[in-house]
Parts: sequence; C-alpha cells; structure tokens
Amino acid sequence: MNKQNFSLSIEKIQENLKKELPGEKAHQIMEALSARYLTLKPTEKTRRSAVLMFLYPINNEIYFPLIVRNSYDGFHSNEVGFPGGRFEISDENLIRTALRETQEEIGVNSDEVKILGTLTEIYIGPSDFNVLPVVGFLPHRPNFKPDSREVQQIFELKLEYFSDPNIMGCSEISIPGDLVTTPNYDVNGHKVWGATAKIIIELLSVLKL
Repeated sequence: MNKQNFSLSIEKIQENLKKELPGEKAHQIMEALSARYLTLKPTEKTRRSAVLMFLYPINNEIYFPLIVRNSYDGFHSNEVGFPGGRFEISDENLIRTALRETQEEIGVNSDEVKILGTLTEIYIGPSDFNVLPVVGFLPHRPNFKPDSREVQQIFELKLEYFSDPNIMGCSEISIPGDLVTTPNYDVNGHKVWGATAKIIIELLSVLKL
C-alpha cells in the first residue's frame, strides 16, 4: 500500500462511517456461540463507556494499537482490547471519553487524533457496559507511554492482518462465573474476542463498503 492508497483508505473509512453501518450483521460473525451472558440485556443502570480505535501509518500500511490490560479482580483482567473506559461527568461526550482514556492509558496526545466517526454501540453483558467504538486517525506513528498501573503491553497491529481467515478460530475462554465458547482472532499468542473482535470486523466491513 503506497502513501496515496493509505490516504485514500482513511478517506474511504471516514466517508463510509457516515453511511448505514454493518452493525449486528458484522458483529454476529464474532458473537459467542455459548455463554451465560448472551441472555443479558442493557437496563437503565447500564453504564456508558467508549474505546478508541485509532489508525496510523507504518511503512504506508494502516496500523492500530491493542493493549493487554493488567491483572485485577474483574471481568476484563488480562484481556486484549482497545484503550478506553467509562464515561465521566466531566466528559463532554463519549468521543471525549475515548480520547481521554487513550491519553491516560497509553500516552497518546488526544489533541493530535482526528476523529473519523463512530461504529455501532456494543453491549458487554458481563460488566454491564454499553461501549461506543470511536474511530480516529493519527498522521504519524505515535510515541506510546503506557500507564503501568493499567497496561501490561501494547501490540501494534496491521489492519490487513485481520483479513486473513487463518487467524480466526474458536476457543473456550474462562471469565468469572462463566465459560465462553467464542470465535476469536489469534494475536501474538493472545485471544482477541468479544467486543474487541466485533469492532475490528465491523471496521473491516466498513472499509469494504
């Protein structure tokens, strides 16, 4: 992918995010086959959150980061996911939540990120969060400064990598109180599943619109 094509891909993503999104049709490909939380639905007590999938060039290819969260007593301990977190009253909106959390967790200056749009909101039953995936763009490779209290590791991943069907599989994954059978991506020995996998496959679908 040359520089011109990289820029055209970013422009195409931005334009297609304004159209009707693939949403549930894309998400269903990575939906769990068996899990207790599949019957859960959001309520008035469901919390709001946002994550940021921001794209940037390495050798004129589209890359984005995923983080490995630290161990803690909760549903998302040691999981691979996008930087992000819960909405706070001081946040102007959920886009601001995603930018703030990304700066706090991996040190990327939120003022440098250009927002391209948002993907379809996803309900995460085990932790009772609605999460809005925000898509952004950085014109250069970022200098990451991970917060050691929250982040074990950062993976820089080529978007095109996830187009390879050979990295998709199905696994049993243990979470507190449940054993989940789910499609997943294999990334550096880690399983990428759930909302994170749904966000990735929806963006791939958006790019192909």
